[in-house]
Amino acid sequence: MGGFGELQRRLRAGSGYKWWVLGLVMLGTFMAVLDVTVVNVGIPTIMSAFHIGISSAEWIVTAYMITMTIMLPSSGWIADRFGNKRFYIVGLALFTLGSGLCAQADSDAFLIGARALQGVGSGIIQSLGLAIVTREFPPQQRGLALGLWAVAAAASISFGPLIGGYLVDDFSWHLIFDVNVPIGILAIALSAVVQKEWKSPVRGRFDWAGFVSIALFMPLSVYGLAKGNSPSNPDGWASPQVIGCFVAAAVALAVFIAVELRHPHPLLNIRLLGDRHFGVAMTVLFIFGIGMLGGTYLLPLYMQKGLGYTAIMAGSVFLPVGLIQGILSTLSGFLTRYLKILPLVFAGVLVMSLSFYLASRFTIHTTHGSIMWVLYLRGFGMGLTFAPLNLFSLKNLSLKDMAAASGIANSVKQLSGSIGIAMLTAIMTSRTSYHAARESLSSAETFVGGITDDFGVVCLITLASLLPFLLMLVKRRTGRTGTDVSK
Repeated sequence: MGGFGELQRRLRAGSGYKWWVLGLVMLGTFMAVLDVTVVNVGIPTIMSAFHIGISSAEWIVTAYMITMTIMLPSSGWIADRFGNKRFYIVGLALFTLGSGLCAQADSDAFLIGARALQGVGSGIIQSLGLAIVTREFPPQQRGLALGLWAVAAAASISFGPLIGGYLVDDFSWHLIFDVNVPIGILAIALSAVVQKEWKSPVRGRFDWAGFVSIALFMPLSVYGLAKGNSPSNPDGWASPQVIGCFVAAAVALAVFIAVELRHPHPLLNIRLLGDRHFGVAMTVLFIFGIGMLGGTYLLPLYMQKGLGYTAIMAGSVFLPVGLIQGILSTLSGFLTRYLKILPLVFAGVLVMSLSFYLASRFTIHTTHGSIMWVLYLRGFGMGLTFAPLNLFSLKNLSLKDMAAASGIANSVKQLSGSIGIAMLTAIMTSRTSYHAARESLSSAETFVGGITDDFGVVCLITLASLLPFLLMLVKRRTGRTGTDVSK
């Protein structure tokens, strides 16, 4: 035991300690982000296994995203209070337990509950991962460390659908969750041995009002969107239950905004949105995220239920998207040294919009090559957009505001994804019923018709994400601001 203690002491005191910690955080991040993407290609198989429709299946994705979003801003305070290492291990344990429960699910309700537990762990892992890496690395190495940390997230986005497709086709959908259990146990053991404990010497009181209000707003708004076109709701959008959800969600959001503007230690420092660059960028990210994440959710459904692709065939098409996005993100970040930011963002959004427009022309006869061409454009557009948008958003913020800004950006992205999936599922259900009632088409054709109508909506939403930038340019041109927003 003494030899183990000495080895642990040397490991923590050595110059390589921070790189060990980075490796552990990358492992946790890879698992957490992977489960956002790996499940998408398994949804059609899970729908068949539990005999459920798309309105129920969407909660398998959104339950995870909702609880993850709620935990992203709140994890920092809890970790400061009880210890970063201790709470990070709690996050890993909850994620691992949730994964094991997902694999054992015998009903869609059980699976959705287990996914919500997974999301709690994922929110803790992702929130504390950034804080741990930032604290352990000196400023001159921090950029490299954060870049490597981002690689873990990018790799999981690229490989998640492919891994999920392989496991679903060759084994079982249960394995897309089971595979996390041994990796999670290993991550817990290594974190317990390697990491040092750290607590913040300064802590404010926890923002309970902000936590409760955002915890009510997210599920109520998503539930209202999902229930509007649900087969179990004959009254549709006029249902008292749906209207009540939206009213309660609006009240919760209003309370959250009021509390965050007054609280000395807010859950999310939304005062930062008052900065013109950051506020506009977050508005763009929210609108853009609805289409981007919602579109990513729709495509595997189209390929598997509309064209009869296997899960691995559907998952494999996303691999080049991630590679193209990674290369273009690096290139666009480099180009911002020589070109103005807004033209790069505009070009990226327009390319993304074109990809969704072409997707809206898909049929049951669309070739694999045509699908790949659309995905190449999507990867190109995303890669061209994100690095300049991030740079634009942080233009006027100080270093001390970076962590709060990152928390807001992550929360906005996950919130927009949850709302986007619920909204697009409602539209798809409505349009599929429309085609079935008015046209003599096969079930596959009516399903594809609903999805391609959805892609048309996504195209318009993506184009709409440029409106905040256009308003800024109009204000500048009319002399109401002297800021050059194009840089």
